[in-house]
Amino acid sequence: MKRLWHWLRKSSAHHKSMRKITLPALLLSLVFFLFSFPNVHINTFNVEKFSQAEETIRSPITIENKVKTEQRIREAAQSVDDRYQISKPIAEERIGYIEEIFGAVREVKESGSSDQSTDEQLEQLKTLLSEPITYELPPEVLRPLLSATNAELNESEGLLISTLESHFDKGVLTTEIEEVEESLRLQIQYSAIPDRLKDEVKELAEFGLVENTMFDAEATSEVRNEAASLVQPEMIQAGEVIVSEGEMITSEIYDELEITGLLDKEGNYIPSIGLLIFALIIALLLIYHFYHMIKEELICYRHLYLAVVISVIMMGLMKTITLFSSAYDPLFYVLPAALGSMLIKLLSNERFAIFLSIVLSLMAMVLFNGQVPGNLNAHAGIYVLFSQLAGIFFLKNTSDRLFILKVGTGIGLVNLMTLSFILFQSFEKYGWLDFALFAGYSMISALLSIILTFGLLPVIESSFGILSDNKLLQLSNPNHPLLRKILTEAPGTYHHSVMVANLSEAACEAIGARGLLARVAAYYHDLGKTEQPHYFIENQMGRKNPHDYIEPEQSASIIISHPYDGARRLKKEKFPEEIIDIALQHHGTTLLKYFYVKAKEQDKHVSEDVYRYPGPKPQTKEAAIVCVCDSVEAAVRSLSEPTQDKIRGIVHAIIENRMLDGQFDDCRITFNELKKVENAICETLKGIFHSRIQYPEQQTTKVKEAN
Repeated sequence: MKRLWHWLRKSSAHHKSMRKITLPALLLSLVFFLFSFPNVHINTFNVEKFSQAEETIRSPITIENKVKTEQRIREAAQSVDDRYQISKPIAEERIGYIEEIFGAVREVKESGSSDQSTDEQLEQLKTLLSEPITYELPPEVLRPLLSATNAELNESEGLLISTLESHFDKGVLTTEIEEVEESLRLQIQYSAIPDRLKDEVKELAEFGLVENTMFDAEATSEVRNEAASLVQPEMIQAGEVIVSEGEMITSEIYDELEITGLLDKEGNYIPSIGLLIFALIIALLLIYHFYHMIKEELICYRHLYLAVVISVIMMGLMKTITLFSSAYDPLFYVLPAALGSMLIKLLSNERFAIFLSIVLSLMAMVLFNGQVPGNLNAHAGIYVLFSQLAGIFFLKNTSDRLFILKVGTGIGLVNLMTLSFILFQSFEKYGWLDFALFAGYSMISALLSIILTFGLLPVIESSFGILSDNKLLQLSNPNHPLLRKILTEAPGTYHHSVMVANLSEAACEAIGARGLLARVAAYYHDLGKTEQPHYFIENQMGRKNPHDYIEPEQSASIIISHPYDGARRLKKEKFPEEIIDIALQHHGTTLLKYFYVKAKEQDKHVSEDVYRYPGPKPQTKEAAIVCVCDSVEAAVRSLSEPTQDKIRGIVHAIIENRMLDGQFDDCRITFNELKKVENAICETLKGIFHSRIQYPEQQTTKVKEAN
């Protein structure tokens, strides 16, 4: 039953923790969805053909105008000439008929007798000619040839054959027959052939001329298909103006409005669903990362809402810039992108800042999409990401007087390099004036990032009660009133606190904990001793010990009260909770062995609880380390000869004693980290308690002094 109750309590605590993590993640995603909704929501329009547009309408998407594409394909196909195939056999056949005619005429003339009449020669000629010739060509056409000389026959034959061949080689179409015949007549008319033969030769030319070129359907189809394949699709680009204000809405414009979905009131919710899915993905990433960072004690729950507020500020700035931007106008270069990452790093840690930088970069890709659904502005995302990473990288030593100048210069240079990458990779042509303008934007971005970061830092820091390194550096100032109080009223405690601070910072840095927090908390951890400083041995300065004159129980009460007196004073002075907690927890529930043993000698039945600090035990790694270093410093200071072996033995014994006593049960410090803490403390003490050189006059005395 007890195990079941323990499991139920643990399960309930886990669910409560998940609710605390899930709520800010969902809240941040919801704000992003609301900011981005106008960027993906498609406004529809109720317009009629041949009316005037009341406003300028741009295409929300990039889409193909298939009707225009098909029209361009048809035009391209129609612009291609038909392909024809020239028939050589036809040409050879017709030329052969001409040669046959002149050959037969020569044969008749050579074989006939001198007293043979022309009619008899024609009859003989008809018997020599093939049927196609006699069928198509009247015999009377050949009569003048029978009276011509061989020279005249040769000249006529040569002219006919050469002219016909030239036209056949080019190809003769049916539609071109009359034109070619006219050309042949002119050539014969102006030739050297005797006038008495020209008419008959013209008729022979018309007989020999026929169509020898036929339409080639396959070749024509192939060429037209090739022309159609070269046609680029007619695209309506996202952001393209479809109709300007006051312009007449023609049928073509109306079709484009319909194609882009600007007349469809039912389809405009789909991009919103996509945005919702994207927002949920971001929410899951946030929940996963928040959970692990809380589990590893790298952040607390306040940091989650801090991330929400800073992210909302960044999204608000992005949205404001988009109000002054037109489509694809790169005004995002002026965004103080590094603001969010630097605030997160200053108020939390670097790992958290890098993660949120990636998330904000993803958001920027949507917020700077020119209000074109489906478009992600990768240029804006890259620019915002590198600008934020530059802020994280260069924001290091805030105690340096010139650090603001260094950080601003570093961010400006990275912005300029990212800008150059984007412009040089772009297909758009930018001139040097454009480059100079955008470079000015990037420098303004760096300047605004620095100004806004350190302007908003105190406000956000105080609003969330988050302890930043800047605040810690202010509290570490030796002139702080409370530190002055410790120094003047309890000087031994002040020296002890400084030593504990050095040890704690070194040990925290060895395990990746927050060293500066441990140092500053160590300065104030014994503030409560200023209530009764002389009851603590380091402040007695050779005076009599007042504990020798009071009962052990009373002594224990005075000693045990100092963490709580100090915490009350720190709370009254409105110190950060982290420092108050360490002051309260730096003794945990440890036992005052000296007074307990002293009381045990007087009364064997004395209760151990009276001589134990009431706690709480250390809740964080920093508190656990201050707890260890507080005891180590006091123990090592009591050694007459603090050799390295003795120091390591004491450090190991104290850590082991605290662990066995259960003082580390409530914090997540591991055995491996405790070993690193032990080594770091020993190395630091080695630098403090080192042997000096023995001079001749000091041979009898071995001197050890702190460096």
